[in-house]
Amino acid sequence: MARKDRVPNPPKPRVQAPRRRHTPSDQAALQRNRRTLFLVGGGALVLAALVAAIIFVTGRGSGGERAALEDADCTLQSYPGLEGAHLQELHPKTRAKWNSFPPTSGVHYVQPAVWDFYTDPVLLVQSVHNLEHGGIVIHYGEDVPEEQVDELREFYLDDPNGLLVAPLPALKSRIALSAWTTPDEGASARTSGRGWLALCPRFDEDAFSAFVDEHRYKGPERFEPDTLTPGS
Repeated sequence: MARKDRVPNPPKPRVQAPRRRHTPSDQAALQRNRRTLFLVGGGALVLAALVAAIIFVTGRGSGGERAALEDADCTLQSYPGLEGAHLQELHPKTRAKWNSFPPTSGVHYVQPAVWDFYTDPVLLVQSVHNLEHGGIVIHYGEDVPEEQVDELREFYLDDPNGLLVAPLPALKSRIALSAWTTPDEGASARTSGRGWLALCPRFDEDAFSAFVDEHRYKGPERFEPDTLTPGS
């Protein structure tokens, strides 16, 4: 008996789901959703900028920096930036009216000190100019143990750009880190900004790195980092 070939069934027509036409109310809802997303995103940016401004104006410092310093038993203080007037003559006995010790802003000699690690004191009226250029000044007292001074030297040599380290006998057993900063948007007036001072009972690499990372290259006069090299 001959086999009958099966004839395939004809393909079924594809049925498309009916397209939904957006009504005026749908369009209005879509516009409202887009507007809400825009407002939420913009509000988040404004809030972030506001928080940053509050931190700068109140002198609280960043959370990471403050936590690292507190873990090392350091204290962090902030002071209103003073006018950075220039003195044309340099005298060892010059005592300007600064608002912190060591100074973190204010009157200074017209020529900054050479960026370096010093074994003799540097005049404060000169090192303030280094702060104005965006550098970090680290002072150590006369009673700081020699092994900690060696650790400071190693810390400096590991990343010396924009750093000035010098003894300051009056600090006794403490180490001080100083900075003078203005907001990132860059107010260039010398009366703007804040001074920052961390006083520490000993050297601590994590704390010192946090301070340097937070404040270096943010001075009232934004000098390029490659102009703050050792020996310059």
